[in-house]
Amino acid sequence: MPVPAPDRPALPEAAIEERFLAATGPGGQNVNKVATAVQLRLDVFALRLPPPVYQRLKELAGSRWTKEGEIVITVRAHRTQDANRQDARARLAELVGRAFERPAKRVKTRPSRAAKARRVDAKKSRSIVKQGRGRITPD
Repeated sequence: MPVPAPDRPALPEAAIEERFLAATGPGGQNVNKVATAVQLRLDVFALRLPPPVYQRLKELAGSRWTKEGEIVITVRAHRTQDANRQDARARLAELVGRAFERPAKRVKTRPSRAAKARRVDAKKSRSIVKQGRGRITPD
């Protein structure tokens, strides 16, 4: 797992529940015999996150968020348990890490008077061009 930043706590092992499942799809008898897919469940309440981080995490998790306040990540992309476990933990750490990133504040801006004048002039010139495309009436 990547090294956590100072403002981002490491995910406690007690908050993560790991379960191995039989993977689906092609793979012959190996798929039928070995439970290589991994399902991680993270108890979000055990992390004790600040309310804004908690809200961002809930939005980022989307359908992976359960009613019980857990995040469920299932990985079955690799052939081995260990590779799937590492991938799932990396995805989970990345998801929680993204929740700690504050969105940039939008700075309200207004167009200047000159910019408004340029816009109006451009509209007028386009209007003249379009008026020239009308039907020609014989005089």
